[in-house]
Amino acid sequence: MQKSQRLIQLMMRINAKRSFTVRELAEEFGLSTRTITRDLQELSELGVPVYSIQGRGGGYKLLRERVLPPISFTENEAVALFFACQSMDYYSSMPFGEGAEGALHKFYHYLPADIREQIDRLKNRVMFWSPYRSMSVEILQTLLQAIMIQSVVTIEYKSSSGVSKRDIQPIGLYASSGYWYCPAYCFTREDIRQFRADRILSAELNRAVPGRAEVSRKTLLDKPVQTDQEQITLELEVTKKGVWMLESNARFGPHLHRHEDGGGTLTLEIAAQDMAFYLDLIWQWGEEVIIVEPAEAKAYMRRKMEAMRLLYGEPSPKGGPA
Repeated sequence: MQKSQRLIQLMMRINAKRSFTVRELAEEFGLSTRTITRDLQELSELGVPVYSIQGRGGGYKLLRERVLPPISFTENEAVALFFACQSMDYYSSMPFGEGAEGALHKFYHYLPADIREQIDRLKNRVMFWSPYRSMSVEILQTLLQAIMIQSVVTIEYKSSSGVSKRDIQPIGLYASSGYWYCPAYCFTREDIRQFRADRILSAELNRAVPGRAEVSRKTLLDKPVQTDQEQITLELEVTKKGVWMLESNARFGPHLHRHEDGGGTLTLEIAAQDMAFYLDLIWQWGEEVIIVEPAEAKAYMRRKMEAMRLLYGEPSPKGGPA
């Protein structure tokens, strides 16, 4: 066996064992203890975090994380992976700490010179842009760790009603428009809720609270079942310009039905308690999106319009009500 092949196999073996002695490896590979010692020294110089254990019995241990064996990539795969990693640069905070940045640096450093030149030409010409949002890296890392080890987290959460302390069992993490979101089972509300990470003031693993088995089996693809909540049907008429504005919207676009004249209609089933949220979104499109039903949605918009009129309406000449 060539030395390079032996070093790769040795790296894979110590990754699996984590703790071992030179004699164990020598017997397994059919080599002398001196050869194995030299190989371990060489792996250590290459960056594999191996350190010796002092005292009776001795031996070696893999420090910190395991190191993956070398992997071969085609040129297209290398470019794709580089930009996949670089896409995360545009997020202000990541739950992976410095791991993504370190991986990107290593990946770029060991690419062939001609591939590095190609990537350099694409820098600042290919972007996965995301709005900058300030949030805590430590909180994101705590949530990610809780998902991995299926632990409950105690958080302080800031909502419109104030700051509350809750125990939650995170289901997952996802990013949208620069924000990180964490759907989780809330033990206070006894239901699944969605938490925005930048509104979490503190987060700490809480192993004293047992997690729920059915929650640990859920993923981000599992939508909460809200059969116990009142549902309403939101019907909208959309102008040609409104269709152009709504078709790329993730909440409204999939439900949009286009007409031959370019306009369209939209029918959407929503929870009654979420009506104000959806109507506030519709407000931004003004006269391009018209509410047909329900009547309470129209009434909500009329109240909102009246509030705006009172706030921004022209004052009367004598300074009285407009």
